[in-house]
Amino acid sequence: MRVSASIALSLAALAGALPDATVKRQVSQLRPSYDFVIVGGGTSGLTVADRLSKAFPKKTVLVVEYGDIEYGPGSYDPPAAGASTWTFTSLPNPEVNNKTAFVAAGKVVGGSSVVNGMFFDRGSRFDYDSWAEAGGQEFDRSDIKWDWGGIFPYFKKSVTFTEPPAALAKKYGYTWDISAYGGSTPIYSTYPPFQWADQPIMWNTWKEMGLQEPKECGGGDKEGICWVPTSEHPVTARRSHSGLGHYAAVIDARKNYDLLTKHQGIRVIYPKEHKSKTPIVEIRSLADDSLFNVTAEAEVIISAGALHTPTVLLRSGIGPASVLKAAGIPVVLDLPGVGSNLQDHSGPSISWNLTKPGNFTPVPANMLNPDFLADATAGFDETPARGPYTLGMGNSAIYLSLPHLSPDHHATIISKIHKIITSGSAASYLPPDQRASRASRAMIAGYEAQLAALATLLANPRAASLESPWQTTGTSAGAFLLHPLSRGTVRLNTTHPLAPPILDYRAGSNPIDLDLHVAHTRFLRRLIDTPTMRGFGAVETGPGELEEEEVVEYVKRQLTLSFMHPCCTAAMLPEDRGGVVGTDLKVHGAEGGLRVVDMSVMPLVPGSHLSATAYAVGEKAADIIIEEWRQRD
Repeated sequence: MRVSASIALSLAALAGALPDATVKRQVSQLRPSYDFVIVGGGTSGLTVADRLSKAFPKKTVLVVEYGDIEYGPGSYDPPAAGASTWTFTSLPNPEVNNKTAFVAAGKVVGGSSVVNGMFFDRGSRFDYDSWAEAGGQEFDRSDIKWDWGGIFPYFKKSVTFTEPPAALAKKYGYTWDISAYGGSTPIYSTYPPFQWADQPIMWNTWKEMGLQEPKECGGGDKEGICWVPTSEHPVTARRSHSGLGHYAAVIDARKNYDLLTKHQGIRVIYPKEHKSKTPIVEIRSLADDSLFNVTAEAEVIISAGALHTPTVLLRSGIGPASVLKAAGIPVVLDLPGVGSNLQDHSGPSISWNLTKPGNFTPVPANMLNPDFLADATAGFDETPARGPYTLGMGNSAIYLSLPHLSPDHHATIISKIHKIITSGSAASYLPPDQRASRASRAMIAGYEAQLAALATLLANPRAASLESPWQTTGTSAGAFLLHPLSRGTVRLNTTHPLAPPILDYRAGSNPIDLDLHVAHTRFLRRLIDTPTMRGFGAVETGPGELEEEEVVEYVKRQLTLSFMHPCCTAAMLPEDRGGVVGTDLKVHGAEGGLRVVDMSVMPLVPGSHLSATAYAVGEKAADIIIEEWRQRD
């Protein structure tokens, strides 16, 4: 899509502010009941609310959101107060020197799409095909497909991609394939009108290391040096998020769509015949701690995110029986996968100094110059916006498969994964309460299925194992592990059940993750010896030449345990594989209209940042729900 001058001003106005006056903030403003109640107004939740309220103008939709309406500055905007976030610190991880993971998530209308890094990429086709593989024959028989063919149309539908002007594309070398896009939703992505002058240094470095340069990395094939769109408005360069695109842009025309902010969706409560009734939702006002119930005539959809959805389910009596009993919560549904299977991207970095850095301008250091900074600020307020503040967190990254980055060792790593499966030792890598409980068979079977899918994925020379993003040369390169084997948990805080949950990342609990981190680190070290980096006098400062055991210790010291991509804690898998929801996203055993729609439903974390996938999951979920209710009606 190209934005014409005639619609530029209206688009700019849309990016400006959320319609605060339409928001509900107390129970007296609500209707007696609703058809659909959505717990969580984040990326996926607002997508579903938008689509349902449009498809069914005679049905009512309520979104319950803990946060409030807030302006969401971009990740590199001029200094401004950021939107509210949840912050979590995990339990110590003994396998990696007792390091803790720091995780942040949006506590605001729009969820993490309001606070993330705006890096709007998709995984490869093989990442989503692995979801189907992990689901096995039961998912093969389902009419609802979550492989690449099943989700790609929703990637296209979920976003309006704006092509950059030809002169800008030529200046920076932007490439894309418009066939990977095609949506008309007011969720925007584009390439910014600015890059730092030294950005090409790393691009040339990766080319010298033999990496390919695909034209488009969002169409299913994603291996090489990639341009990645930013989730920003094509005219104003302001952040594009679900609070704008799926609420502000549509609410004036949706008299059946209510948003209740500053309220916590605590739990769902079933009547005695819980398997055939739609549950009611218990809600807490943050203003006075009062509790009240809202009746859902059709469905309740939990969309509170990968870290809070499990707590809503657990407080509802849905989860591992052993965990519920320990918390004193009556068991409604014994689903051991609730709060299990926690995954995230993690990784160390390598570092260097440039003894001959060159004379590039502009570079980030120019922002220290008052005149340059003033012009950058003024440019951001122009229409269309220009200058450094339009950049976000960058648009460049490499994605590389294990066979390509470690041709001598990848077979050994794959063999280790297969050995875990064939030796029957998979249980030893799971949390203790998933090894010996009555439900352990399902959790072990699910983990073995995931390991088999990951072995296929990691052996594929077209499926990336490593990501390393950049926006300027800098002095370091990060190594994101895209497909971890370790599995953590999200558990209810039994002392304060309404408080944020307790996270146990269990990083390194499967030591093959450390093998992968070492392979990634050794590959990145090779960039120091490229002609480009030698030309700038690159001197490595870490890790340097080390023995294998020393590299492992370096990784443990350097490791960032979370790149803010938590997922998979209410996994879409068969129940006998530890799944929480089926392909229709209904909670197993809850026949009366209870679904989960957010990043907790992914069985495996894809090789991408999660925002684009969250929109696509929301879009596909909405179509599933709409089709079912149209057939009923």
